[in-house]
Amino acid sequence: MVNDARVPILETENLTRYFDIGKKQVVHAVDGVNLKVSEREILGLVGESGSGKSTFGKVVLGLHPKTAGTVKFQGQVLPQRYTSRDFQKWSQKMQMIFQDPYSSLNPRMTVGEIVGEGLRLQTGFNGNEIKEKVAAWLLKVGLQPDHMSRYPHEFSGGQRQRIGIARALILEPEFVVCDEPISALDVSVQAQVINLLGELKENMGLTLIFIAHDLSMVRYVSDRMAVMYLGSIIEVGKADELYFDPKHPYTKILVGSNPEPDPIKERKRPSTTIQGEIPSPVNILPGCRFATRCPKVEDKCKRVTPVLLPLKDADRQVACHLFT
Repeated sequence: MVNDARVPILETENLTRYFDIGKKQVVHAVDGVNLKVSEREILGLVGESGSGKSTFGKVVLGLHPKTAGTVKFQGQVLPQRYTSRDFQKWSQKMQMIFQDPYSSLNPRMTVGEIVGEGLRLQTGFNGNEIKEKVAAWLLKVGLQPDHMSRYPHEFSGGQRQRIGIARALILEPEFVVCDEPISALDVSVQAQVINLLGELKENMGLTLIFIAHDLSMVRYVSDRMAVMYLGSIIEVGKADELYFDPKHPYTKILVGSNPEPDPIKERKRPSTTIQGEIPSPVNILPGCRFATRCPKVEDKCKRVTPVLLPLKDADRQVACHLFT
């Protein structure tokens, strides 16, 4: 559960990341994001593909340099652009579990080398000590110590993701970004990985940002959820409240598009698809970024950009003119 003291372990202020594509044009991947994550909290980050979720996670960890804004971890402002020394320092506290278990593991390294690489680079452990730690972590994620001598191609997708989890957590970080860690896995394997992450989170006191498309899965694992659209956060709230009582028109459609497990109810349910495509992240139009697709658009929406403001309390925020 979320720490009652609501101590922010991570804060972003106007966090921005643009990608230069030439001819004086930039992609607004992450655009002015203000977000707080409390200690021992799981914050679910959802949105369509291309909304900036993964880029946000990578900017927070220094894998992409910031264009503007700040990231604070435990009250300390992180560097604008990381040096090798910065990576060595902060990777002991912050780690990432990557989306694709097939491309995120070096095929030329054994499992023992992959999982133990962080210990080799960051600590003074000798070879035997590293092997002991790797063996222990393989057991924690449901693998066997004798898997250390094997290569990634010898494992299934779910097993590879467990290797990625062991690699990220062997340094015992305090904060982890999970970048769609289950999207490439079968449904039955997804549940296993989710349960494993939940157990490790409770045992280690981790704080997680959980990035995913599946809103029902994110609601299940998260304490709070944040909805991202075209580089901006448009709604934040407690997971159950946001899922069952969405406020922003985009969030309502996003929740409504989640499949209904009962096939009879699913056939009778009215369509909630979003009309049109996401606007270009290069040529950002004035006003609300969802205005070109919103069923409740007003004239003001096309002129004035809405600000993320609290509704009843600070835990529920919406960026929509319908609530101002």
